[in-house]
Amino acid sequence: MNSTMFQYTTEDRYAEAFAKNFTTVLVGVMVNCINGIFVFTFFKSSIFYNDPRYILYIHMVINDMLMVFFSVSLLVMAYAWPKVPVPFCVTLLIIASTTHKNTPLTLAGMAVERYIAICKPLHHHQICTVRRTYILITLIWGVGVLPGLADLILLLIVRPLSVFTTSSLCSTTNVYSTPYHEDQSKLTHGIYTSIVWVILVYTYCRVLIAARRATTDKSSAKKAQNTILLHGVQLLLCMLSNITPIIDKIYGQLVPTLRSKITFFNYLLTNLLPRLLSPLIYGVRDKHFLKYMKGLFLCRLLNVKVESTKQ
Repeated sequence: MNSTMFQYTTEDRYAEAFAKNFTTVLVGVMVNCINGIFVFTFFKSSIFYNDPRYILYIHMVINDMLMVFFSVSLLVMAYAWPKVPVPFCVTLLIIASTTHKNTPLTLAGMAVERYIAICKPLHHHQICTVRRTYILITLIWGVGVLPGLADLILLLIVRPLSVFTTSSLCSTTNVYSTPYHEDQSKLTHGIYTSIVWVILVYTYCRVLIAARRATTDKSSAKKAQNTILLHGVQLLLCMLSNITPIIDKIYGQLVPTLRSKITFFNYLLTNLLPRLLSPLIYGVRDKHFLKYMKGLFLCRLLNVKVESTKQ
């Protein structure tokens, strides 16, 4: 009787693992396919190349596609590849961490660019140039990679170099498996998140107030506020993942039997879905972008129909 119960438990565990992996991969592929349509539209329409607004937007989309790819890969690897070489694992973790932190910084840059375009239209072309936009993107990646590099430096200090010749389950807890390093890592990420939150909230408040005061035209003021508020909603969706560990811990203690399901649901809700909603809302809302996207796919559809009729 006990062996039968154990067998059912094992089968349930494998069924749950398969369901989680299948759902995660399916959502990840769906998110990247939809976002890939926006990337395809951008590179097929030369009008977007010289507009800082669209350069920042497509940078966010590509960054989120990378984040989804590496995040889903790490989750699947946790089940399919339990012993990953530490150097390879550390590289994946740093890339995933960097792309995760790049999104809110990019959204902040997009909000500031919209503020300049709406409130200072005469100076927009002098301030927001293509060259400065790429410099901003470089700075975003530089700031985003700092916490991951700090973790790597702490790992080199705390652990012997021989750790890089070993294999481990690819997760932050396993690779950085000393209490000192874990505490320092939490401190580093906590400080980073707090600073980013304070800067972004302050920036959004200032931009929102300035946009409201900068024009006497009520319709323009409303448009500015709506645009910046939309960036704020996108930012909040992306920053939800920073409180995921707290949610997991609280509900894990309240309902310990459902801890793994709650953790998985939080992962989908705070990590994957915002990477679909934020680019989709922004891309569909932008009439210029939507127009070119419809034109490209209607042309391709018509070409397919013409070729089929000729045959």
